[in-house]
Amino acid sequence: MPEEISRNMPRYPEPFWRGTAELPSFRKLEDDITVDVAIVGAGITGITSAYLLAKEGVKVAVLEAGKVLDGTTGHTTAKVTAQHNLIYDELITHFGEEKARLYYSANHEAMEFVKSLANSDQIECDLTEEDAYVYTNSSQELQRLINEFKAYERLGINGEYVSEIPIPIDALAAVVMKKQAQIHPLKFLNHLVKKITEMGVQIYEHTTAVDIEDGSDPVVTTRNGHKVKCRQMIVSSHFPFYDVKGFYFSRMSVERSYVLAVKTEKPFPGGMYINAERPTRSLRYTNWNGEKLVLFGGDSHKTGDETDTHKYYEELQAFAGETFGIKEIPYRWSAQDPTTLDKIPFIGPYSSATANIYVATGYRKWGMTNSVNAAKLLRDHILERDNPYKELFDPNRFHADPDVKKFVSINAHVAKELVKGKLEHPSIQPENLKSDEGAVVTVNGRRAGAYKDESGQLFVVDTTCTHMGCELEWNNGERTWDCPCHGSRFSYKGEVVEGPAELPLKQLPAE
Repeated sequence: MPEEISRNMPRYPEPFWRGTAELPSFRKLEDDITVDVAIVGAGITGITSAYLLAKEGVKVAVLEAGKVLDGTTGHTTAKVTAQHNLIYDELITHFGEEKARLYYSANHEAMEFVKSLANSDQIECDLTEEDAYVYTNSSQELQRLINEFKAYERLGINGEYVSEIPIPIDALAAVVMKKQAQIHPLKFLNHLVKKITEMGVQIYEHTTAVDIEDGSDPVVTTRNGHKVKCRQMIVSSHFPFYDVKGFYFSRMSVERSYVLAVKTEKPFPGGMYINAERPTRSLRYTNWNGEKLVLFGGDSHKTGDETDTHKYYEELQAFAGETFGIKEIPYRWSAQDPTTLDKIPFIGPYSSATANIYVATGYRKWGMTNSVNAAKLLRDHILERDNPYKELFDPNRFHADPDVKKFVSINAHVAKELVKGKLEHPSIQPENLKSDEGAVVTVNGRRAGAYKDESGQLFVVDTTCTHMGCELEWNNGERTWDCPCHGSRFSYKGEVVEGPAELPLKQLPAE
């Protein structure tokens, strides 16, 4: 990648949504409290669940380890659509037409919920209705596209099969799902945050949940030792922080993907797009200072498998330049998403051995609708109402096809990474690092991780993940330490950035 192209990119990642929305702040939990429902995680699932429950008169508390809406929700591309790439033919093949139709209905209803609420409450969240395209320029993927459109027809999905797309990208064909949507997620959810605080929901930031006592009245314990007693609990912390009885770490894989927000030279015609082949290329626009800012996303890989992650931004930059041209790149960011063995999210009872505890996770990068569906489904679990989607999303399900092969593959990968990191003996010494460089190093004969900031200060940490002991790898695009086993991430100072890890890394002497 030419140096002059890379120089146009922001030095540090920041999501467009976080940079263009003002969110309130909340205090840390400093007392023991009792509520009807405790929600761990203040992303779209947690906030929407709190909204739906508070409307029913339920007393709710929301605990957030960082800041409200600063996790995956703040790093999404915010396509509000039931078109989750090429999924419906696969669902019909593995689970039958009825369950595939239920998956579509759940996500279509979630999309309509967002549209309806945004319009009825007059939320200024840049909502626009857009057609969504999955396209391909690969003859190998063409049959999958044809099969997907046949699945649309069988399921009654409002769609088309077309031979051209309205953007300057070569495509043999595309399937279109009509009248989908896109929003500014934090503007939409900021409205809900204001609503729930008015309804008495207690929100606590910088309050990390570290343990759960299950039973008829579950109790959440925070890192500072405070306890939240409740009748029921929702774990919506993206990747479940409490994984004693659910074993979610062994039933999901975690991938990272990347986004550039680009002010383009050529006009963007509208619509939302994603290709069927690899590397993934996703496009949509958002409004910015009266202009269209185009979001170019894609290039996913397993968390912790890559150290030179900056190259993915550069590849997206090249793609943006080739297709629409680049005037400016004001924002860049990345996101992390867990995927279940069968690609259907886990939403419902945490495990058969835990009473009154519910979980929502595994959205497979399609969290805008899956999370709203989760909030509606969890409300109905808690209020003991019928819901046609309970069985489909049940976290305790297991299917022989395709679960067995993927379960073996995921856990073989974990075992390999666990052993590989322990055998590594790097020759690099911390003092030899350049400015703004991080690497696995050796300190006193042991594997460690070091980062030297732009002022020359060294930050050295133990690279053993505090979740299950895998060895972390450096991520140069985000300046983080990432776990290749279960996706935990830590800042260069050792602070937890993403779970399932709960405890920070041990800091080591710089010399």
